[in-house]
Amino acid sequence: MLFVYRGRHCPRCKRFLNKLNDALADWTEIADVVVVSADIREKAVADKAEFGWDFDLCYGMTVAQMRALGLYVSEPLSEAETTEMFSEPGSFAIRPDGTLMLADISNGPAARPDLEELLDGMKFNITNNRPVRGTA
Repeated sequence: MLFVYRGRHCPRCKRFLNKLNDALADWTEIADVVVVSADIREKAVADKAEFGWDFDLCYGMTVAQMRALGLYVSEPLSEAETTEMFSEPGSFAIRPDGTLMLADISNGPAARPDLEELLDGMKFNITNNRPVRGTA
């Protein structure tokens, strides 16, 4: 499971990732969990230390990688927000064979999947070997 967050500057991301961390044991029963942003290493390390997150936290996502995932890409509104381009949130469930099970992307910080509902749906899809739905 890949979760993309906006970066250290986003308080909504922190709340979402804190909820993810609280439910991490349930998630890791069915999937590896990786979280990534465009932040530099120092910002990611500071977030992980401040919040005590247990999931794998990656950094340095490029604009090309954001676009390849179909994510919305934003420019900072001011230097107080951040200084580099960043992606808006996204969630991607990837099957062991590398195919996509589910994608959820947002064009702003306020729209996030309900983690409990998402996990329940993924368990159903895995247990019942449901095919990928929809086409791009």
